[in-house]
Formats: sequence, C-alpha cells, structure tokens
Amino acid sequence: MVTSTHEASHRLFQDHPEALAPVFEALGLPPPAKPDFHELSPDTTEIRPVERRADTVLKFEPDTGESFVLAVESQTKRDPDKAKNWSYYVAYLRAKYDMPVLLVVVCRDRSTAAWATGPFPCAVGPWTTQVTRPFVLGPQTVPHVTDETVVAQQPALAALSALVHSESPRAAAILETVARGLMSFEPDITKYWFEVVEVGLESTPARENWRKLMQNVVTHFPGHGTLFEEKYLEGVAEGEARGEAKGILRVLEVRGLPVSDGVRQRITTCTDLDVLNDWLDRSGTVERAEDLFAEEDGPTY
Repeated sequence: MVTSTHEASHRLFQDHPEALAPVFEALGLPPPAKPDFHELSPDTTEIRPVERRADTVLKFEPDTGESFVLAVESQTKRDPDKAKNWSYYVAYLRAKYDMPVLLVVVCRDRSTAAWATGPFPCAVGPWTTQVTRPFVLGPQTVPHVTDETVVAQQPALAALSALVHSESPRAAAILETVARGLMSFEPDITKYWFEVVEVGLESTPARENWRKLMQNVVTHFPGHGTLFEEKYLEGVAEGEARGEAKGILRVLEVRGLPVSDGVRQRITTCTDLDVLNDWLDRSGTVERAEDLFAEEDGPTY
C-alpha cells in the first residue's frame, strides 16, 4: 500500500537525489549532483497479474566514474515478502538496464532499519545463488541535522534527517532546527520543503509538532490534508462565498430592491455555500430583500 511516507520519499529522491549524500559518502564516492541523475520507470512488472513497483528508480551517470541504477524504497516495518520483492527488483533492473544496481531502503524505526540491512539470501542447502544487501538510510546512518547552516546548504538532507529521526529523542530539536533553517529560503521553496516533511511524517507524533511550526501557504501535495492545504482550501471557500454574495447583491440591485445594512451584512458574512446558492436562486423572485431569509427565519406573525 502506498502511504504518505512512501510518497514523500518518492518525491524527495526524485526531485532531490542529493539527499542520497550519506550513501555516496559511505561508498567512498564524491557527493552526488542532481544533473548526474535521470529518472527511470519504477515499474518492474513482467507478468500482468503480479504487479511490482519500486518507490523510486534513478540512473546515476556521472561524467567520470561508474554508472549504476538506484532503487529507493521506504519501509516502515519488517516485511518478509518485501525482502523477496527487493531481490526481484535488483535482478530485474540489473537485467533490464545492464548496469549494477544499488538498493537503498529508508527507515525511521531502528529495529526495522537493522532488519532491512539483511542480508537476504536465496539458497538451496549450502549453496547460495543470490544475496540481497540493501543500503539502509535510517537512524544509524543519517546524521542528526541540528545546525541551521546545514539546512540552508543541504535542504534535502535536512528533510531526510527530520523524517528518519522523527521517532528519536532528538526529534523535536531536529524539527526546530530544520524549520528555522528552511525559513532562510524564498517563500515558495520554504513552503515546498515544509510540506515534504509534513507528508513524510504521516501519523507520527512529530507531525503535530511540525504543523505548529508551519505557516499558511499553498499546497504542493493536494489531497493529503496538510495544514497548508487546509488553509488554502479555506481561502478558496472564502473566495467562492464572497463571489456568491456579490452575485446576490447584484441581482437585488438590478431588480431595484432596497438592501438594508442588516441584509447586506448578513449576506456578505455568510460562509455557507449551500445557503448562499439558495439565496442566489431566490434573489431573482423575492419581492423584498428580507424575503431571502424567510425559510431560515421561519414565519413571522
């Protein structure tokens, strides 16, 4: 099942593969640069009834040095079936692209991270045919980002640190540092990174802490109910309500019906779009502006 954590990981490494810096450092490779990466299809399905899809697949092609395929997976708990799928991903991508494959697994739970390192052998008796050993980006391998300078220089790594360490005792300090550091960017960039982290934190307790640090901006992840999205949709609804109110007043004006200050205020302060739509429908037939509210107010005697 694709979760918010999976989507955040997918977007993070697709758009900002420089977040893989800890992997390259551990492998003794130069720091990764975004131009050296090219996105590949994450679909590893061969037989239609059995669909398999990695979170993110990238091709690393530097000007000098070895090229290889990176398959990035986000894992929130132990799953023996997923370990079998990882072996398949590696074998399939190796055959498809004729390049070495590096499997990177992102975990925020220490026990899951320890399990995900494998190795996962495919063996018959004493003979091992294949061994899958993922490189795990987890609490043991991703640095604690507690310096705002690092956030400003490497926002992708900072976001990864916030996600991976969201269950650690230092989570609050990391989130505060990352939030302050992200505020040094242009507003649109700050908004983007705030949402990457919020979506990635998913249902963790750290998410509520993060939401308190966020400001009102337009959403980059529609449909996930982030604070930014809620505020944005509230603004859209308010705009629609203002438009409906103007339409009602305009109809009454064209029909020459007097509109008292009380009626005007009631119309312009209403935020219920269903009520406003009903008033708009009736504005073309009522004899007095006050009659718009007859059904809500009930009969007068």
